[in-house]
Amino acid sequence: MSPLNIVLLVLWGISGVLSIIFVLMHSGKGTGLSDMLASSMYNSNAGTGIVEKNLDRLTVVSCLVFIGTLIAFMLTFPFGS
Repeated sequence: MSPLNIVLLVLWGISGVLSIIFVLMHSGKGTGLSDMLASSMYNSNAGTGIVEKNLDRLTVVSCLVFIGTLIAFMLTFPFGS
């Protein structure tokens, strides 16, 4: 395995763990499907706090890094043995 693949694999693993942690850190908005639909229709300012907005940004960035490293890893991984 090349050094590039090792770096991509480490970044992929770290971004995957961070994505899980960031998603679990989000506050719950409701318990059922009706609460989710009702809050999306009536509440236009979801994530009002500055901490929640920053957590949203961190979650999106970590997921984009996860997807980007996954695609790069798929393109650079050697086929066969």
